[in-house]
Amino acid sequence: MNRKILKAALIFLSSVLTIFFCFSFVISSLSKNFALYDDAAELAMMLSFSNGSISPPEDMSETTEETPDPSKKTVPQAPTEKATETKKTVHSGTAYPVVEKSEWTSNLSFENIEIENTTDHTVDAEKILKSDLPFEIEDNRRVQVLIYHTHTCESYLSEDSGVYYDDFYPRSTDARQSVCAVGEAIVKELKSRGIGAVHDTTLHDYPSYDGSYDRSYATVQSYLEKYPQIKVTIDIHRDAMTASDNTKYKPTCIYNDKKAAQIMIMTGRDTDSSDFPFWEENLIFALKLQKKCEDMYEGFTRPLYFGDFTYNMNVNNGSLLIEVGTDGNTLDEAIRSGQMLGNALAAVLQNP
Repeated sequence: MNRKILKAALIFLSSVLTIFFCFSFVISSLSKNFALYDDAAELAMMLSFSNGSISPPEDMSETTEETPDPSKKTVPQAPTEKATETKKTVHSGTAYPVVEKSEWTSNLSFENIEIENTTDHTVDAEKILKSDLPFEIEDNRRVQVLIYHTHTCESYLSEDSGVYYDDFYPRSTDARQSVCAVGEAIVKELKSRGIGAVHDTTLHDYPSYDGSYDRSYATVQSYLEKYPQIKVTIDIHRDAMTASDNTKYKPTCIYNDKKAAQIMIMTGRDTDSSDFPFWEENLIFALKLQKKCEDMYEGFTRPLYFGDFTYNMNVNNGSLLIEVGTDGNTLDEAIRSGQMLGNALAAVLQNP
């Protein structure tokens, strides 16, 4: 009898141990699966962050030239696969018209170029265009051109629909949506022609707009120290034209049956408050570039703007400020203009 009881007890204990080990194995497997799930979830979150799913920045400070709307934020937009491709998005609010414009008035003309001279200095365009460039680009692929942006967050419309909406805010910290995309197109064209160029995308106007020119001046100086052979510094901007009825105007030209944003080359002269000894040499560069742009792409430029201002163009004798389109132009149009501008700039620098 005792043997039967002992045998039954051993069988029961063996069954209990078998169940225990099976249960332990199941628990161990589940734990590993949950750990893998957590790792996958963490990786997915990292990928989402790197693709632009981040919290929007704080509001930008008010400006004097183009006052940001304090009720809106500079929100990075998710980039498309290619910078020149845009996708339609759903908008909200009132729709306002965007009107194309290609003809402009000026107070000075010479051959196929127009100049708006707001100074009391007499501009002899014919004589200036016969002058040599005040610098020479060396054929050695060393960095000799700097493209930068004082107002780095200036951006464009995403689509050419003839309207914009209340929710449109032409500022972005996403370099693929801003003037940085234009600068990148310029540098790419220069490099393809053997001209050494560097592109700075520092956010000089974010989070604070005030002091943008002081910050970009410091940036330019740092590049001149690093690359003392730099001959050309160009500050690429995006203009804005909005009428009192909220109509936006987009300066537009057509090249190869495609729209491109017109550009406005700006150059200044010495004033009582500026140290600008070589402004006349900058004017030579500006006029030669204006002429080359029109020779290569008819209707590409708005009148060259010559005025009593500095805007960091006193750093060397190859400094310009160029407005590429307005906030009524699309990103595609602006990038196309960057390519055209890069071609014309290369032509001027290599065949002055």
